[in-house]
Parts: sequence; C-alpha cells; structure tokens
Amino acid sequence: MAMEDDDRPGKKITHEIGQDLSLLSVEELTERVTLLKTEIARLEEAATRKRASRDAANSFFKS
Repeated sequence: MAMEDDDRPGKKITHEIGQDLSLLSVEELTERVTLLKTEIARLEEAATRKRASRDAANSFFKS
C-alpha cells in the first residue's frame, strides 16, 4: 500500500539565525516571521515570569 503525500507529517519550519534567505519564497519568509514573533512572545513571557519569581524571592528574603 503506497503512502500518499497528504499522509506524511508536514515539514517542520525551522530557522537558523544568519542563514541565506535568497532561496526562500515570500510565503516561507512570512511563515518564519510568524514563527519568530511567536517565539519572541514566548521568551518575553518566560522572562516576565522569572523576573516576578525573582522579585518575590528578593522581597521575602529582605524582610
């Protein structure tokens, strides 16, 4: 039984900082921009949580 292309998992979008972009289509560039914006938001949220945790610990130990 032959597998059809639609049954295979999609290629995961990855991006390497500094890679050559000349071979990417506009759609691929747009996908990568979206991917990176999502990752930036995730990183900022993690930093905010860690900062709040650190500030709470500092406040507790200064008391």
